[in-house]
Amino acid sequence: MRQPLVNTSPMMTKINVTPIIDVALVLVIILLVTAPMLTVAELEIELPAAHSRDVEDQGFISITLSTSGEIAIDEQVLAGVDQIRSALMSRIAEQDSDNAMVVVRADAGLPHALVRQVLEEARLGGATQLGIATRQKGGGS
Repeated sequence: MRQPLVNTSPMMTKINVTPIIDVALVLVIILLVTAPMLTVAELEIELPAAHSRDVEDQGFISITLSTSGEIAIDEQVLAGVDQIRSALMSRIAEQDSDNAMVVVRADAGLPHALVRQVLEEARLGGATQLGIATRQKGGGS
């Protein structure tokens, strides 16, 4: 008896996806390993040190800006931004220190242009160290 020339075995009609899944998982692992390396530029820099706790220990001059437009240097309320320079010069002279720290406490709702103007007036008033007070994450006011 002769064998038939046509193969009568059942045909495989399903696609084997196991190799595709293996390749996809390897690509995901490679992506997860290399992604953190791509987020930071490879430039040699030295980041500045933060001195937030030092400000609390030393005496500093506080400029406070409210949402209503009122400006105060420590307890002294000023009539406008143009008075910051002279008031700050006298306050720095009282402290008898050339490198007095000036901290600007501005309401979060104020325009940045006003805060910038106050910082510029403080610099022209003799402030060599300027800081902006912020609220710590998760903290109160």
